[in-house]
Amino acid sequence: MPQEVAVPGRRTSAVAALVAAAALVLAGCDSGTGGGSDAGREASPGPSVIAPGKPGETAATMSAKDAARQRSEDDSPNTADFTYAQMMIVHHGQALRMAELAPERAGSSKVKRLASRISAAQRPEIGAMKGWLKKHGGPRGHAGHDHATMPGMASGAQLKQLRAAQGEAFDQLFLKLMITHHSGAVTMATDVLSEGNNIQVEEMANDVVAQQSSEIGRMREMG
Repeated sequence: MPQEVAVPGRRTSAVAALVAAAALVLAGCDSGTGGGSDAGREASPGPSVIAPGKPGETAATMSAKDAARQRSEDDSPNTADFTYAQMMIVHHGQALRMAELAPERAGSSKVKRLASRISAAQRPEIGAMKGWLKKHGGPRGHAGHDHATMPGMASGAQLKQLRAAQGEAFDQLFLKLMITHHSGAVTMATDVLSEGNNIQVEEMANDVVAQQSSEIGRMREMG
């Protein structure tokens, strides 16, 4: 009977499972005893794959090749993807406003360089997310989301305090607020990695997790 392999929900896990299943089948063919012909091996149907259907639909059985193709192409954005892009544009925007204060107010050259790196990284990311939204039909989902409730966002009072600070006092407050801000961005990115469906959003979220986690470690050492 054909070997059946359950397809996981995430695209990457599905492809990995299919590749592993195919490798096992090929290994079995190569290690077989006797003089099986090439034609006989080509005629083998290979592993079949059970692909879960959408809610209310029955599962489908298809070849591993067809299942891999279908899963790789099925990256239609969902509400989580749109919400993430909209919210992260605003989230990054606040980080840029905080970083723009550093050249004139920071006392430490390390803090100034950190702020410069944050601006250099997050400004293009905002452009990429705006481009993604435009490509996929503009804002959807929680366009009216209360931005103050987003993880890691500094309050108006905290931003006022940062704008009034100078020298070492600015450095310490900037690092404190930015560590919290970055941690919030990592939380948002992690959420969309489990709830979203679009591969481009997944790639952008992975970049946020990697880059901002690294900067959190650097800022904690500086503090």
